[in-house]
Amino acid sequence: MREADLEPVPDDPRRAERARGNTWALILAAGQGTRLRSLTTTKEGFAVPKQFCSLCGGASLLEETLSRAETVATRSHIVTVVAAEHRRWWEPTLWTLPGENIVVQPQNKGTATGLLLPLLHILRRDPNATVAVLPSDHLVCDESVLAGTLRQATRLARVDRRWVHLLGAEPVQVDTELGYIVPEKAGAVAASTVLRFVEKPAAAVAQELVRTGALLNMFIMVATARAFLALYAHRHAPVVAQLTEAVYRDCHTPLDSLATDRLYPTLETLDFSRDILQGQESTLRVLKVADCGWSDLGTPERVAEALARHEARGTRAGAIPESDHLNLEAQHFRQRHLEAAAASA
Repeated sequence: MREADLEPVPDDPRRAERARGNTWALILAAGQGTRLRSLTTTKEGFAVPKQFCSLCGGASLLEETLSRAETVATRSHIVTVVAAEHRRWWEPTLWTLPGENIVVQPQNKGTATGLLLPLLHILRRDPNATVAVLPSDHLVCDESVLAGTLRQATRLARVDRRWVHLLGAEPVQVDTELGYIVPEKAGAVAASTVLRFVEKPAAAVAQELVRTGALLNMFIMVATARAFLALYAHRHAPVVAQLTEAVYRDCHTPLDSLATDRLYPTLETLDFSRDILQGQESTLRVLKVADCGWSDLGTPERVAEALARHEARGTRAGAIPESDHLNLEAQHFRQRHLEAAAASA
């Protein structure tokens, strides 16, 4: 790839609009959020998946992700995969999306299958699509920083359609519960070849990874739909063939997801990082995202850390807006109060 291809593209509204026409955003919103259940369970005992909660009041994490997706794709090209059992939460949030842009996953079969199903729906509608994959349950304090890198990755994916571009966050501390991406060139501003992945390393290994410039895997990726599909085809061609046939049949019958519903129980559970990405590093590139206050909010401890960073950045200046969503900050302080009362009893 030429060095010039890595430079920012001058703003040209007509060129940008043409590019957005083939760019799709795929939002992953079918997660259960079981590790955060102690915070996301209401007083009445209902567990609310974290993507339908807000951090400090106001918009839910899913609503914030929809806005994030619009930095690279038009609203008509935003596709969201959701879980059938979460309908009470996603239906009020996604009512502005076209019905065909909401892909309902019959059951949880892992992150790889959860990404493949909506990807095949996008491919059916646009064989030349470039797709930005976005988790719906992450916090970003400075959206403009992430948006800049996301747009850069989208441009790179259009220039060379072979690569899958991953976004990596620079660690602010050692964390043994996250995945790390080891780039060929530590500290590089441009896209770098991926040498390997390290999932949930031991503390000593994680310290060394951070010291030598490894990046946290944000699970944000951009590539052509065909490049994504090629990752699956190398190892799981039968799954791709079966699910492709089911999607095709569902799109040509009155009962929208009948074939998919029948197939899903027979599919194996696949993890995208472990079963798809690992071992195919030669097809991957990673882009470092400058500090944007990113967190996956995966555990109560990370929620507490995110709240502290959120306050330190002054992100919460002004009154907290009214919200119908479960407030993780309020839940956090409620839990601390209950723990303190129990300790003093």
